[in-house]
Amino acid sequence: MRKSDKKLEKSIVTALTEACEEALKQYDGFQWLTHIVNYQRFPDSLSVICVFDNKAHLRLAINDDKGEQLKVLIEGKLSSCNINVKGVKKRILFDTEEACANEHGGNWSKRLEEFKNARHV
Repeated sequence: MRKSDKKLEKSIVTALTEACEEALKQYDGFQWLTHIVNYQRFPDSLSVICVFDNKAHLRLAINDDKGEQLKVLIEGKLSSCNINVKGVKKRILFDTEEACANEHGGNWSKRLEEFKNARHV
């Protein structure tokens, strides 16, 4: 990783940590978020995955338009750290602990690697 990539990674982590802390207070069932990125293809490769505890809470968030509010929150935090990614809302995705447990035995590394390969990050 180049020095400039490390600096960018630090900014992304800062922005997403702030978004996560706010989301934990605002959204029932929200657990955590993470990101994947290929810095050779940044910003087009950036994806953010928001994880809820179960499908029921995720459905409630999406149906109550809280999913869109969460996307706005993340976009704002990234922007406040001077990370402006065109169309970032399309790259903010949702998942659940429940789905990972059922499909990957709770192995998030494996799940995110499959996700990364499917998205061609």
